[in-house]
Order: sequence, then C-alpha cells, then structure tokens
Amino acid sequence: MADEGRGRVWHTKSTTTSSDDASSSTATPGSERASGSECSGFKTGTINVHNPAVSYGGIDPEIEENVLLVKTVPAELPRLDRRKELNCDLDDDINVPEKRSRTSAASRDSSPAKPLSSRPSDTIPLLDLPSELIDAILSWLTPLELAAVSLVCRVLHNHANSETQWKRHVLSNLPGNRISSPYPCKSWRELYISHDPYWFLTKHKIWFCDRELTGQMIVVRYDERRGCIEGYQLVATRSKEGSEPWLADKDVHIHHFEPTVKLHLDKPILQLNVDSLENIIRGKSSSLAFRHFFSEQPMRISNGTDPRFTNFLLAKPLSKQVLTGRMGNEFPHGYVWPPPAVPARHRVTGQPAGVHPLATSVNYTRSTASMWQPRNRSEASDQIFRIRQWMEMGPPTLGVHFAEEVVTYSTLDPILYTPTAEKPWRGIWVGDYSGHGCEFLLINQPDDAEDDEEPLTRLEDETEEEFQERFLHKRVYRGRLEAIKLTGDANVPRGEYTFVADDLGEDGFMGTAREPPFEGARVVKSKGHIAHMGFYNDRYIESQLLLLSYNRLAQYWVGFGHISFFERVDIDQFLVPE
Repeated sequence: MADEGRGRVWHTKSTTTSSDDASSSTATPGSERASGSECSGFKTGTINVHNPAVSYGGIDPEIEENVLLVKTVPAELPRLDRRKELNCDLDDDINVPEKRSRTSAASRDSSPAKPLSSRPSDTIPLLDLPSELIDAILSWLTPLELAAVSLVCRVLHNHANSETQWKRHVLSNLPGNRISSPYPCKSWRELYISHDPYWFLTKHKIWFCDRELTGQMIVVRYDERRGCIEGYQLVATRSKEGSEPWLADKDVHIHHFEPTVKLHLDKPILQLNVDSLENIIRGKSSSLAFRHFFSEQPMRISNGTDPRFTNFLLAKPLSKQVLTGRMGNEFPHGYVWPPPAVPARHRVTGQPAGVHPLATSVNYTRSTASMWQPRNRSEASDQIFRIRQWMEMGPPTLGVHFAEEVVTYSTLDPILYTPTAEKPWRGIWVGDYSGHGCEFLLINQPDDAEDDEEPLTRLEDETEEEFQERFLHKRVYRGRLEAIKLTGDANVPRGEYTFVADDLGEDGFMGTAREPPFEGARVVKSKGHIAHMGFYNDRYIESQLLLLSYNRLAQYWVGFGHISFFERVDIDQFLVPE
C-alpha cells in the first residue's frame, strides 16, 4: 500500500514518493530469501495451528519458515522514562520495604512518652472540635491509622469505629461496584477487616500473569451476595470467522473480527471468602484478638474435578539494586515480572514458563521463600501477588507433595489504560491473531515533554469544527503508540510488544484511507513484531496502523498481505456480578 501502485487507496499528503515509501514496498519471497543470509541454513518448517476460515494475500504467517521471508525493519526501541508516565519516583517506589522502614523510623519520637493522664486537657484540642470536624479529619487517615487512633481514648474510639469511616474505605476499593450493605458481616468495619490486606485486588481489578508463554488475564471483583473476593479469567472468542479480499486491493485480505468478551465463570482463579480459616480462628480464640500478618493464605475454591490445592501469596517487590542489570537483558529478562515493556512500579522475580522441575520439591520452595515472600506489611506489594497450586497423593499428613506451580500476577496503573482527550487510544484492547485466536493488549500512549504544554483553547473567530480539527492535529495526532501483549502466544509471548507506531503525527503520517471499509481513517507507519515458535529469532516487519476510531484499530501486515482488527474492552462491565 505504500508503493506507487497503491496511491489510489491512500490519499497521501504528497504525490512525490519518498525514499521511505519506496523502500517499504513488499519484496518478493525469492529476493528476500537471497538477501537474508541468516535463513540460508534454516531447513525445518514448523506449522502453527491453521485456521482454514482465513486466507492471506501475501506470505502465509502460519507457516513457521515464512517468518524469515518477510522484510524486516529496525527493531531499536527507545528507552522510555516510565517514572513520569506513572507520576512516581521510580527509584524510591521500587525499593518499597526500605522506603517505608526509613519513613517509620524517622517518624518515631525517641523521647520518653508521657502518660496521657498527666497531660493538661488543653494539649488535645482535637476533642474540643465539633463532631463533624473530627469525622472530617479522620476521613484523611488510612485504615491502619484509623485503627491506631481508636486506641487513644473513648471519644476517638467512637469516631474511628463509625460506620461512615469504614464504609468509605470499603467502597474506595470497589471501583464501579458500590455495594449497599456489609452483608454477610454485621458492620462495614468487620467487612473491611475480614478481607484485609487483600482489598488491593479489587481496587486494581485487572491482573495478568506469567504462566507459560500465553499468560492469562483475570478480573478481580467483590460479590456482596457471598461476601467474597473472586477472580475469573477474561476470555474472548470470535463471533465470525473467515476473511475476504479487499475490494480496493485483491492482494490484501481482511480478516473478520467481531469479538465476544466474557468471564469464564465456571472456574474461579482466585477466591477469598469472608469465612477464611484465619477469620474463623480469630472468632473462636481470644488469644488472636489482634490480626496477625500471613503472607500465604489457603483458598477454598470449588473447581469440580480439579484435584489441586491452591494458596494465595503476597509478594515482595525487588529492590533497585536487584533490578539493575536484569531489566536490560533479552527475553526472558532474568525472569523479572512484569517484563520491561510493561510500565510498572513494582517488579518481582517470576517463575520459568511452565512447572519448574525444582519447584516440585517442598525443600526448594521453602529455601527460596525468603527471596520473594514478605515478612510484614511494609514489605508486601499491593500491585503483585502469586498463586501456588500443587497436588498431593495419599493422606494429608503423609501424602506426597508434587507438581507445584507458582504463577505471578501483576496489575496496571489506571493511568495507562484510562483514555484522555489527548491520549484517546489508551486502554485494554482485544486483537485478532488468526490461528492463535484472540489476545488482550495494553494500548499505551506514553507521555512526553510536549504534554506539559498549556491547554489548547478555542480562538474567538474559530468555529467548533475548526477548533476540533486544530485540536486533533496539535494534541491528538502526535507521539508514540505501543501495543503490549497482556496475553500472548507461542510466537510472541505475553509482556512483549506486538506492534509500535513511533509517531502518530506528520513524521509517521502516510495518508488518509479513501476506500471502504476504511474510508476517512488516518494511516500511520508502524512496525509489527513476529518470531518463530518459542519467541526465537524475533524481528520487526513493516506494517501500517489504521486509526479507524478511538475504539477500533486495524493493523496492515504488509509482508503477510492481511489486515487484522483490534477493539477496546470495557472492563467495568464485569465488575458487578449478575
């Protein structure tokens, strides 16, 4: 489409063919094989699962050896400053345990504490304030701080334990799901304590893992009917299979894509009940009046015939010193999760793909637990957790523990997937990957220096239509767009780029589509990521990104001769159980 013969398809900004356009034309398989010295010794051909309903106008990507026949483009990806994008100090935030320890130590008063009864009454002016102001002040406290204040005196005890305070803390962790009752608990405070410290699961709601190369994506929500925190796998299927030649260019095939996204409710991945083992023990034993910290929690999941035991584990993020040197490595990036392509505040040591051979040993698991299990609240991450599964043969006390698997889950900062007026394509998307099926992506539009500019305002003599056109070209059509796989496949795994458009502005602009079904869409240069099975010999090839709307994109894989679609996923529709 970038060559002169396809000028009837894209209405370009100039009739003169640039050197970039001329060099981007699709090479013939024969010439490409001759120019690629690395493929001369490649003799085997592994075939992926073929989808007979679709076809390709160019090279068939489902044939493994064809990966070497497609013309590549430079794969250098700029090193982005994720600290500004997440609005945090990365150096401090990665080193969470040390930071919190320093903060708590500095905040302690080393002088001897005076008995409360010996202090004059005028030294506690807080109690002289109206009740409404005291409640307003306490509303700024965290749950742990609120619990500490409740131990000061009877007046503050009553204010700190009020239903209003604890209802606010519960609802702040349930975005999109405003429950009306603390059922099955008797109070909002009791409900909060029952699921503490696991409320971060529902607060961040989106989680993706390092299981195998394909990964898995789950949505965690709260079910007020049962009082449990539950997580289910997010799956997508194609409602319509097949492809058809593009009327404007018979050598290009358009793949049909009408996805259906839903939760796999038959098999929960995560389930934390209000009547957990610790809560039952606490209710029956006076010696456990105070809540103890446990980094590992058994989960009672009803999976039918699944014989595996399942535990939930809190995780300890890696320090800056440990991450230094690992993040620059090639895949698998030192088994750091999430990988470098995914912007994240916390990262941990993940597990090799599949069931680790040494992980079947209980002694191995216990010997490495100190490396990634937190010992107290200050070391626990609220953005990463693990799920451990295993099987046992024989009686519980004498049985054989084997086939253990530890899967690491990470979340995304809402900034990354919340669209704005100037970054309208940010979000969670689902894409069509032919024989691999549907896969979930993060469409990220990183911030840059230009984002600090003053807001664009409408001029006095400017119409609304003219202002919107100027806003598009000055604030929307600019910067980088990157698609990162949250779930992957055997070729390009989870956590890796699937395609990248370096510039949505003039430097990347190729033209405006004028042929159905893409008429009016802006077309920009991009590069698609391909690889052999097992993410071997990965490379970037020429592609073009079609900006159809803020909720739908199309990617033209030039060498393969086909166009695939991507659609935005509304995660909030899954947060309230039906």
